[in-house]
Amino acid sequence: MLAQSPTSHLKIRTRAECPQLRKAAGAIEQAAWNELGYLNYTRPHYDLYEGLLETYADFQLCLVDEIRGYPVAVANCVPLSCRGIDGLPPEGWDWVVEHAASRSPDEAPDTLGALAISVPAIYREKGYARLMIRELIALAERKGLQGLVAPVRPSMKAHHPRVSIDDYITWTDGRGRPYDPWIRSHLASGGRLIGPCARSMVVEEPVGFWENWTKQRFDRSGTYDVPGALVPLEIDLERQRGRYEEPNVWVSYTVGSA
Repeated sequence: MLAQSPTSHLKIRTRAECPQLRKAAGAIEQAAWNELGYLNYTRPHYDLYEGLLETYADFQLCLVDEIRGYPVAVANCVPLSCRGIDGLPPEGWDWVVEHAASRSPDEAPDTLGALAISVPAIYREKGYARLMIRELIALAERKGLQGLVAPVRPSMKAHHPRVSIDDYITWTDGRGRPYDPWIRSHLASGGRLIGPCARSMVVEEPVGFWENWTKQRFDRSGTYDVPGALVPLEIDLERQRGRYEEPNVWVSYTVGSA
């Protein structure tokens, strides 16, 4: 008798299937990113993101535990008219959202733009994130797209906020692989590292907003390390503003290569 696969109870579904799944997927994403909730306040995220998830509900993947009847991971993405990887901008994640939202219905998409893979802490270390990378590649192929681009958030960069992203992506482990495990997962899945997108997610809000999120008091202008942030927060007391420019890393896939 054949042993049952440990993932045989998992099934890929989309948010388009039913309102209950759409609601559950939103809860999973919120749980995974709760500590970094200030990222919801980039202008593209605040103004456009939820609308894109509704417009392209059939692009939003959910890894559902069929036993529990609930998602354990979600992957969000949008179709783009990218025309290849040349000239991918430093705005990264924000650009993907804005570009998808402004695409004319007459302009045929050719690329899938990945926005997030969300796995709550309780479900991590099970390989679900890498599985969702493969599902995004498969989705691009099913949709007849030529490739996939992703502004990847390097997971260990938060431990090194004062290191430039240009230097960070050159680091390797003892086996010569990329130091960062999330970048390593993407490259192991067939991705190609293109380079940094230095202003991938930009949040500029009043100082009080940042004091509320960080539970810190900012009594002088300057840069501050914030838990979970990839680079320091810049505080300008004269303007009473704080600005966070998160760097990500562009990774691209050619459909069928992974």
